[in-house]
Amino acid sequence: MLKSILLPILIGTFCLLTFRLPRLPGLLPDERPSFPHLASEKPDSTRFTYQTLVSGLDEPMQMALLPNYDIVVVERKGGVRYFSHATQELRTLAHFNVFSGIEDGLLGVAADPGFAVNHWLYFYYGVGGPRSVSHLVRYELKDGMLVESSKKVLLEIPTQREYCCHSAGHLVFDRSGLLYLSIGDNTNAEEIEGHNPTDERPGRHLSDGQASTANSNDYRGKILRIRPEADGTYSIPDGNLFPKDGSEGKPEIYVMGVRNPFRISVDPKTNFLYWGDVGPDTQVPAEEGFLSYDEINQARGPGFFGYPYFLGANEAFPKYDFETKQEGPAQDPEHPVNESPNNTGIRKLPPARPAFIWYGKGPSKRWPDLGKGGASAMAGPVYYSDLYPDAPYKLPAYYNGKLFIYDWVRKWIVAVTMDNNGNYAGMEHFLPQLKVVAPMDMLIAPDGALYVLAYGTNWFARNTDSGIIRVTYTEGNRTPVAIAAASTEVGAAPLTVTFSAEGSRDFDPGDTLTYEWQLGTTRLHGKQIRYTFRQPGTYQALLTVRDPHGSTASTTRQIRVGNSPPEVTIATTANQSFYWDDSELPYTITINDREDQRIDPARVTASFNYLDFGKDLASVLSGGDNTSIAYITTEKYYQTLDCSACHSKTEKSIGPSLMAISERYRAVKENSRILANKIIKGGSGSWGSYPMPPHPDLSASQAEELAAYILSLGRKPENIPLAGRFPLNRHTDKGTEGAYVLVASYTDGGANGISPITSSRYLALRNPTIKLETYDEGNVGVVIATANTGYHSYIANITAGKYTRFNHLDLTHIRAIRFLAQAHGQGGTIEARSGAKDGPLLGTVTLPPGNVPDLKTGWQEFRLELQPANGFHDLYLVYSNPAATGSLFHLDWMRFER
Repeated sequence: MLKSILLPILIGTFCLLTFRLPRLPGLLPDERPSFPHLASEKPDSTRFTYQTLVSGLDEPMQMALLPNYDIVVVERKGGVRYFSHATQELRTLAHFNVFSGIEDGLLGVAADPGFAVNHWLYFYYGVGGPRSVSHLVRYELKDGMLVESSKKVLLEIPTQREYCCHSAGHLVFDRSGLLYLSIGDNTNAEEIEGHNPTDERPGRHLSDGQASTANSNDYRGKILRIRPEADGTYSIPDGNLFPKDGSEGKPEIYVMGVRNPFRISVDPKTNFLYWGDVGPDTQVPAEEGFLSYDEINQARGPGFFGYPYFLGANEAFPKYDFETKQEGPAQDPEHPVNESPNNTGIRKLPPARPAFIWYGKGPSKRWPDLGKGGASAMAGPVYYSDLYPDAPYKLPAYYNGKLFIYDWVRKWIVAVTMDNNGNYAGMEHFLPQLKVVAPMDMLIAPDGALYVLAYGTNWFARNTDSGIIRVTYTEGNRTPVAIAAASTEVGAAPLTVTFSAEGSRDFDPGDTLTYEWQLGTTRLHGKQIRYTFRQPGTYQALLTVRDPHGSTASTTRQIRVGNSPPEVTIATTANQSFYWDDSELPYTITINDREDQRIDPARVTASFNYLDFGKDLASVLSGGDNTSIAYITTEKYYQTLDCSACHSKTEKSIGPSLMAISERYRAVKENSRILANKIIKGGSGSWGSYPMPPHPDLSASQAEELAAYILSLGRKPENIPLAGRFPLNRHTDKGTEGAYVLVASYTDGGANGISPITSSRYLALRNPTIKLETYDEGNVGVVIATANTGYHSYIANITAGKYTRFNHLDLTHIRAIRFLAQAHGQGGTIEARSGAKDGPLLGTVTLPPGNVPDLKTGWQEFRLELQPANGFHDLYLVYSNPAATGSLFHLDWMRFER
């Protein structure tokens, strides 16, 4: 399941590459398939629409599409979910007793090609209980239930459960009815000392990939190919890697020498097998950085694909002796040999096949548009237009013969083009408007629609942004886009929610949409509706949008009823926007929660800080974290990196939480430097089996700032009293960019099956001097600071009727506004108005005409007397002079005075 399991995919811009790979070994000229010529015109992206069919799944791993378009989804912890296409409802079909430790669990599901007649479903899972085995089983689905008595165990896979990782577990059928099962190497990835896992020391066989993936007598690190039989057994098809009699290895093996073949697919025309293999994290120098490639592989027939001896274009690992810590010569990819004492299979292995596409942690020279950082390669379907002759939603011919691959750490889906010989010819990003959070599975339905299974944000968790997304393409009349919004998504019962379809749209001019909402058995119509949920529970609100031609689109929103968010308020008699010298902040924090019988002090956090840099506090603090308030800018930078793919803030993901890292390292300089070094260089073994990729592009200062941010999360907040007074005296000699911040939050105890909810409020006081070029809206010009202006940046091109607006300023206790201005024009009046350009007049000041040739000099202060105006206002500064025909003046800053 990988370091690669799961994350948000945001899809980028189109690219085209022209690097070509050599023909794979062993393929004769007359075996080369004929690939169709491709359409050259890119499709109009507005003809793609997508809808969320279900959400809120618990670690969805794979989906099976049935002939009636119902969908069976398996969840890693054992859940089997059933989505009805007719009713658009999701229900639990079964729950298997599975071992879900490390990366194991219920991993795969596939429908038999003859499902319409035999109703067979296949599952692959780690069997619950003391035995370390996984099972490939078959059940009959009858009358909406899995028939327990129909269970057939086709294959039992011995595994080990002492060390993590790599379970894979994907199931697919090819056009001939052969079933493929991918199995990870199930090998200890810890303590590899920067090399590949080939530890041959006594007692270390679980750390030796030569005992699994390079062992012809072991199922692990393989892709198996079998033919299921009607009686619940299977037969070995012709053309697997080893003889059917088992004399050289397991006859079920089709591909060996893979690490974690997490997602596989079979080309429906050529029968080529594709898979994404999630790579290791080593310190072995390679053509591109280190030998830590993720791979997209293409098997045109059975073969050995190199691991643990080779990666990428058969770049070889040196033979590393874990006893002496010495490196020896690497193997020859044409004649690999497994000499490990832990090998129970053949000694001489087939020639190693190179990867189809490969990329490391840094930028790739061959495929630069694949990005850099952590990686998690997966391979999806190959599309052929002529296989969907009458399909209403089939993809455009532009994608004919292309393979879809995806990487959910790097957040892209890519369409790969092959030439007529099946070799790599180019690639481009697919559907820039589609945003999927950690896609886990992809398939193309008979009607041409593309289905994507999203795992969601956090690893090993039930995520609200997980689910099934259906993507359709239409010629002629375009399918509408359904977008649902809710006024609230959580609250106490009864909960009244306003639903809006305002964001829904249709790209065909003149089409008028109709809207239907389904909430349980209730159906309502209208672009906007109100509905009251009377009982606690989790509900799916289904919106269906229909155009005049009968095309429809649907989406869902999840509503959780039974727990209301806490109410946190901060009251003060002081001004709530600004601070001044020798002033103070009196405050009172009040917390109420409808469900909690008493407010638990342990769930309250309240802090007061001065930040040297406090610009844009309103946008970054809303709903933010009190304890790391001093690192708001760093936190925003952190979110742009790949770190969040493996680390969440508070919960263990594939890697430790940031809180756990902070608690281990503590906030001391020595540990801060250690952590910064780890961020740059990467590492493994500190937290288990998942290596952390390096970030060599980060400077030492960037890494140290990130380390400081992470360490700050573990500091216990020094809670302030819920009422008191603070002197505002920390800003002396700190400039004008700082801010005082008072933050309070409360996390309730949860109620009625709904998880705890945190509510926060903050009060931010900034310097009363505001640079006028920082306006929120206006139509004046801005001159940047240079030596020629005396390092003033200011607003210019101020003519009669122009304005600037500053949002949400508290004018309580404000008596005047002082301006720094330069007489450089015909002069005029500054009008201060509330709420609009023609809103209530709060005061005026007149500036004289002038013509100062030196932009560095001639700056004067002018005072605008302000009428009393308590509370928050959008402040408009309107510039006027009815007689003027040109510029009035230049303005630098304004200062609010008490």
